[in-house]
Amino acid sequence: MTAVLRRAEAADARPAADVWLRSFAAALPTVIRPRTDDEVRTYFREVVVPLRETWVAESADGVVGVMVLSGAELSQLYLHPDWRGRGIGDRFVALAKERSPQGLTLWTFQVNSPAHRFYERHGFVAVERTNGSGNEEQEPDVRYVWRP
Repeated sequence: MTAVLRRAEAADARPAADVWLRSFAAALPTVIRPRTDDEVRTYFREVVVPLRETWVAESADGVVGVMVLSGAELSQLYLHPDWRGRGIGDRFVALAKERSPQGLTLWTFQVNSPAHRFYERHGFVAVERTNGSGNEEQEPDVRYVWRP
């Protein structure tokens, strides 16, 4: 089964938030979320989908991935856990590079080793590590940069 990448619409806010919630729980079980599930859903409905460049991956099962761009920042890329390893993340990164051909930056948590390998495989380089004091989760993170 394949998935189509397309711009998110208002009706995609809840399923995109649900993908975010499932993915976060599966990939980052040790990271404490500062927002409840309902607060995440509200944020997607009121901020992410209407105000950010939000893309979804949609299969016959519905929304299975979400990517959010904010200028040259790849601010979010999450896949439903059952859809990891099927090339959707690769397609999202290729799309992000097309949308921001001068370069991209992103943050990921230091505990997320699979994300590090994924982004490094796509040419991103770690340029900064922090103690997490600048993010909501207070979790040490790392900033990656891609330049063509």
